[in-house]
Amino acid sequence: MERSTASPQQAVAGSPAPPKPGYRPEVQGLRALAVLMVVTYHVWLGRVSGGVDVFLLISAFLMTLSFARKVESGRPLRLLSHWLHLLKRLLPAVVVVILGVLAGTRVILPESRWPDLLDQSWASLLYRQNWLLADSAVDYYAQDHSGASPLQHFWSLSIQGQVFLLWPLVFAGAALLLRLLRRRTPWANRISYPGLLAAAFGAIFVASLIYSIEQTAANQAYAYFDTRTRLWEFALGSLLALALPHLKPGKALRVVLGWAGLAAMLSCGLLLTVDRSFPGFIALWPTLAAAAIIVAGQSGSRFGVDRILSWKPLVALGDNSYALYLWHWPLLVLALAGMGIAAPNLIQGLAVVAASIVLAVLTTRFVEKPLREWHWPQRRAWRTAVVIAACGALLAGPVSVWQSKIMANEAAAAAQPKELTPGAAALAPENAGKPTPAAKIIPAPVAMKNEWADIDGLCTDGNVPADPLLAGCLQNTRPETVTKRIVVLGDSHAQQYMAALGPVARSHGWEVVALLKGNCRFGGESPERDAECNAFNAASARYVLDQQPDAVFTVASLTHTEAPFETEVPQYLEGIQPFTDAGMDVVGIRDNPRFSINMPECVQKNGSDDPKCRVPLQESLAGSSPLDAYRGRVPGLHLMDLSDFICADGICPAVVGNVYVYKDDNHLTKTYVQSMLPMFEERLLAATGWT
Repeated sequence: MERSTASPQQAVAGSPAPPKPGYRPEVQGLRALAVLMVVTYHVWLGRVSGGVDVFLLISAFLMTLSFARKVESGRPLRLLSHWLHLLKRLLPAVVVVILGVLAGTRVILPESRWPDLLDQSWASLLYRQNWLLADSAVDYYAQDHSGASPLQHFWSLSIQGQVFLLWPLVFAGAALLLRLLRRRTPWANRISYPGLLAAAFGAIFVASLIYSIEQTAANQAYAYFDTRTRLWEFALGSLLALALPHLKPGKALRVVLGWAGLAAMLSCGLLLTVDRSFPGFIALWPTLAAAAIIVAGQSGSRFGVDRILSWKPLVALGDNSYALYLWHWPLLVLALAGMGIAAPNLIQGLAVVAASIVLAVLTTRFVEKPLREWHWPQRRAWRTAVVIAACGALLAGPVSVWQSKIMANEAAAAAQPKELTPGAAALAPENAGKPTPAAKIIPAPVAMKNEWADIDGLCTDGNVPADPLLAGCLQNTRPETVTKRIVVLGDSHAQQYMAALGPVARSHGWEVVALLKGNCRFGGESPERDAECNAFNAASARYVLDQQPDAVFTVASLTHTEAPFETEVPQYLEGIQPFTDAGMDVVGIRDNPRFSINMPECVQKNGSDDPKCRVPLQESLAGSSPLDAYRGRVPGLHLMDLSDFICADGICPAVVGNVYVYKDDNHLTKTYVQSMLPMFEERLLAATGWT
């Protein structure tokens, strides 16, 4: 039987195993090839390669071989010792890399990205990074830092860690079940342990693959990071390990299988949009390709692909593949952020790859190997636990201190007297020429993710829409006496004004309902919107006509990052005409600027007075407001323009009155909109004539 003697720990850590009978260097070479695919695609192609899926399969393949041998030889599984030993091998390199990433973050990345990086440090240490990314991947309102996280790649290691906890339970459960069956039923002696494992992993494979296909079609962004959609890839590796002793292809077939598998594996990322179609059935491509290479094994032919995969430099790279995977992504992200570029050229990319390999070799040589060969922890389980705890403490200490300092800075900024942070009031005519007082800019970077306008909760009672497209309907708490009913329609740019409209509504006894969809500006049906947005807007219009509120609040222009910087909303007048025909007032407010850079990050990197953070008005908004084209065309349409409290003197700055105007590249902060509240109320009442 052809088998690899690499342990499941080495399947992840890529640590060299001493040559033994049955050792399969081509599997180690396959791991090296997979990590080279990942690195190459990340650095130069900006795509996902499918190499991670190969990693998942190989790790389960080697783990299954190891556990099956233990059970068949009658050795105890000792799961606790296994898990402790596994963590002792994996955590040290993780801690070293995360500490290195945090050091680079402190020097290179802006403050607004620090809190998320610290949260991801905890998630990576605790092997739950994939769930953290899954939640943010599907959240339109998740903080957009216009750049990848240096710890983003820990999602796959987190899934592996979870499976390395689960899979031994499957092995132990199957062994226990077989023992009980053989004691109670004579026919159970005909059931083999590998056969029972094959049934278990076959069931996991089918259930997970079906779930993966369904979820990838319904919610691919979440499914990509979901452990449950990836279990079938591990199950396929386990089934391969169990089937391998019974697969004995001839020499010619081994050659064909090996080369076909290699060609399919290398071409996967080029031919498929992996990042948008995985991990559904399409992920069978790289995993079955890797399985074909493993089945091909040692072909015994000079033309076999194993001659390449067993090449000593490639096998040596496989010994360092875990550390190389850990280092390559953060080095790439930090290098790009430091140079201020979106993608590296050939020379820059080679420098990143070379640095990654050097750090990988050093990490393997001076971190992984010494701890692997340290005998003291191996003598008692509690000693291993002490080593694991010490590794965790090395990371937990600095992260906790840093987070505490960030929270203290946030509290200090929030506690400043209001007169030090006037925000939009600094642009009021009565304050013209007055210097802005020295103070900390608010909101603090750690609070930026909470700068979306607050809306009290889901719609209740008669405000609940019947159409499931509007299930996210929100409303402010209904006043005891309702003097006016308003419905807010549109996207996040409409939502941001709820920070002013909400307080104004409460003071006047108005009830406010919001029907919002990210990146979906309200207007009539238009080919410039996708079908989903058009359907949402149509459902919103039906809701308004059914509810017959007193007024509808909308954003009436549309800004862009490139010229023309501001245009009319597609089919805007056609969208609101039915409302005004029904006797409702419609309020249309002018949109705020969009930028090609993250404005608060610009300030944190360069200072608020830097020209990069003070964009000329002509590169932000139209010289002649698109709202002018609407005037007088639809009775009942009331137009508002607050751009003079966002931009002034021909400049649209990132900071006004010691308050961040924007939370990213296009959304106003809740704090800044609240500073515009008096101006918002004055102009709303003036435009509509409401009293």
